[in-house]
Amino acid sequence: MYGTGILKGLWVTLRHLIDTYLVDARRFPRRYNQEVLALEQSPKARGIFTVQYPDERLPKPERFRYFPFLVLDTQKGELRCTACGICTKVCPPQCIWIIRAKSPEGKPQPKPAEFVIDLSVCMSCGLCAEFCPFDSIKMDHNYEIATRERLQTLLYDKAKLTKPDTYYAAGWPTAWAEEEATRRKKSP
Repeated sequence: MYGTGILKGLWVTLRHLIDTYLVDARRFPRRYNQEVLALEQSPKARGIFTVQYPDERLPKPERFRYFPFLVLDTQKGELRCTACGICTKVCPPQCIWIIRAKSPEGKPQPKPAEFVIDLSVCMSCGLCAEFCPFDSIKMDHNYEIATRERLQTLLYDKAKLTKPDTYYAAGWPTAWAEEEATRRKKSP
């Protein structure tokens, strides 16, 4: 019983090793092409593969999420955020801080004066983006934010978090199309 299990495991390993060389031989001239890398990372991939990370980057799926960002509506020229505070309430580690803007008379306005996210605490759960009723928070693809100091450089304020809706449309075309279709249905 134990001997056959070990032999089956070794056979699987040997089969993957052989498949690697067969697949590489078939794709020899263009084996480090972006289309080939995307195919090798799919569930239908065969063999063992290695990505030379800084030089080669795998394409990220559209639904990949890492840290949140604020969407700037380019048609209106303002943030979609109304400083309602729902994102601060649903955030499990409580890493989002919002201060609502005030008019000169002292009345609250529906926009944030300050919006800060501590990315050293953020766990990238996406609840803030999920519960935002105005679609003003989205999850970004950017995950390369390593730094030696975390107290000041990983505190992202409104200026660092804001990205235009054209950036969102380019990076997430399917989700953008769905949201635009929903938005058109709602508007009279």
